[in-house]
Amino acid sequence: MTPLANDASTTDGIGEVREEVNDQLRFLIVGAGSRGAAYAAAIVRSGLAVVAGVVEPVPFKRRLLGSQYIWQKNDHPEPHQEFDDWKDYITFERQRRKDAVAGLPVPPGMDGVFVCVRDDLHAPVVHDLAPLGLHMMCEKPLATSLSDCLKIQVALNAQPEPRIFAIGHVLRYSPHNMLLRHLLLEEKVVGEVLSMEHTEPIGYWHFSHSYVRGQWRQESMSAPSLLTKSCHDIDFILWMLCSAIPEGSQASIHLPSSVSSVGSLKQFRRSMKPREAGSATNCLSCPVKDTCLYSAPKIYDDKHLAKGITKWPIDVVNPKVPTIFEDQGKEAARSALLATLAEDYDAASTPTRDIEDHAWYGRCVWESDNDVCDDQTVTLTWEDDFEVGRGAKTAIFHMIAQTLAQCERRGRFYGTTGEISYDSQSITVHDFKSGETRTHKPEVPVNSHHGGGDDGLTQCFLNAVKAVKSGSMDVADAQRYYMGCTLEDVIRSHAAVFAAEEARREKKVISWDEWWEQNVVT
Repeated sequence: MTPLANDASTTDGIGEVREEVNDQLRFLIVGAGSRGAAYAAAIVRSGLAVVAGVVEPVPFKRRLLGSQYIWQKNDHPEPHQEFDDWKDYITFERQRRKDAVAGLPVPPGMDGVFVCVRDDLHAPVVHDLAPLGLHMMCEKPLATSLSDCLKIQVALNAQPEPRIFAIGHVLRYSPHNMLLRHLLLEEKVVGEVLSMEHTEPIGYWHFSHSYVRGQWRQESMSAPSLLTKSCHDIDFILWMLCSAIPEGSQASIHLPSSVSSVGSLKQFRRSMKPREAGSATNCLSCPVKDTCLYSAPKIYDDKHLAKGITKWPIDVVNPKVPTIFEDQGKEAARSALLATLAEDYDAASTPTRDIEDHAWYGRCVWESDNDVCDDQTVTLTWEDDFEVGRGAKTAIFHMIAQTLAQCERRGRFYGTTGEISYDSQSITVHDFKSGETRTHKPEVPVNSHHGGGDDGLTQCFLNAVKAVKSGSMDVADAQRYYMGCTLEDVIRSHAAVFAAEEARREKKVISWDEWWEQNVVT
């Protein structure tokens, strides 16, 4: 793993900064939503670093994260601990470095940053922060278009000095998936892989929450659901079947030969609306609110708040509800929740911009303005590549909304000497030669999301930064050893998503080499 960071020794047109080295790693959280809070908690749990600042335009969310992870119960945070906008932080940091050069007393700088803003803001935030020379972790997806992904790559490669870069592909860092890859590629328990099936079951009400009512419901205001929900599943497949073995050995990368995809929005559209619902556009006034599977009061109140659950998804619907619940009790929290669910719009008279800028968690799922796929299949193929010593294979990925399981991925690998089946809790290996079946059940951390992936990614990133900062590793070695993922890997897996979307829209099979040459190589 790696260290590097708090010296802030980039010039950035300011002059070299000579600060006393602080052994305590310090990180800035940009975006105080659910993902920003998850990484802040993971930083604290790691014991490797502190959350030293937060950038968030919404005062309540900014102060909530700050009071939990930065200044605790102090009602008066220091000016260098909170910022409304990432540009405000950049202005502050540049002045801080000038003051340090001038010999003035300054607060300690940041070693790195976690970028957890809205998806469409990733590109401008990363681009603007890159010249500061901070180590950076960006939540997935990297950006909402291929062109923005490539612009980010240019910006990061142009940094004054190399820095550790991580992407929120947390599936790579869970104990379960790390063991799965070890068994498959290092121990070769099924011989050579011939085929793979991988499914992401999103969950029937989870999809309605995030992709029908929530911020990822429209391609035009966000991106296709294959990118926003499943880009790390495509990355997971490439990590298993395409990426370097061992890590960092670029000569062993096995590139796909073709990409194809089919998918559509099947259920959550007006033609599927029950006749009994009539003209209702909001669940609170709907005649079938007590029986509809997607009734907002049933999902958010009955399934969650009534049971004392105030975290996700409640804190996404209304981030003030958890505090109201704690300070004023359940009924006050319920009133605040129902007031949010009652918000609605008239499609004929409400400006489109106002509709798009808001999440409508009480809106009828059959009357929403969503258009992203709720069912999609991607097929990737590889041909023999004897130069890298890897053979032909096929991978099929299925993203499906209408499931009981919620993000509990499952799949199979078929090999020349055996078969592996896996779900989110276990890995079962059947050996054709011996006839034996063995099941592994990796330990899952209690408080970490994505099967421990949030904590795993955070710890790898912090250790990489620590290794660089201490001088025990250079950036390239730390990136390879701790992250096991390069910026090139990130671009490749995102490119595969964009290629799959093009194949779906245009109903064609894409030749990977040709597509890459036309769309990525400049």
